[in-house]
Amino acid sequence: MKTAIIILSDPKSGTEEALGRVFNGLATAYDLKSAGKEVSILFQGTGTRWPEALQHEDHPAHELFETVADKIQGISCACADVFGADTSGYDLIKDNSVPKTTGLPSLSNLQDQGFSILVF
Repeated sequence: MKTAIIILSDPKSGTEEALGRVFNGLATAYDLKSAGKEVSILFQGTGTRWPEALQHEDHPAHELFETVADKIQGISCACADVFGADTSGYDLIKDNSVPKTTGLPSLSNLQDQGFSILVF
């Protein structure tokens, strides 16, 4: 079984809901990784802002983020453009060439590769 975890929540909202969504997405990745299952994490939409925020050692989800960092597939290129995310050190995913954008992740391709998709 393969699972793709899409993180959409916005760290700039400053809400417990946004933190809860990213934490649960990362915790799900940790659970799947620990069970030896294939898992990929993608940041899309305003979620493209999370990697920068999660790199701060004082962030409550930092340690969990570091534990699953090897499972990060990348960041949506077009979404990072729109939302001004710092993508340093991450692959930009743009295999869904939506017109007038720099491209987004293709969920269709992930499904074709046998991935179940979870959105947080």
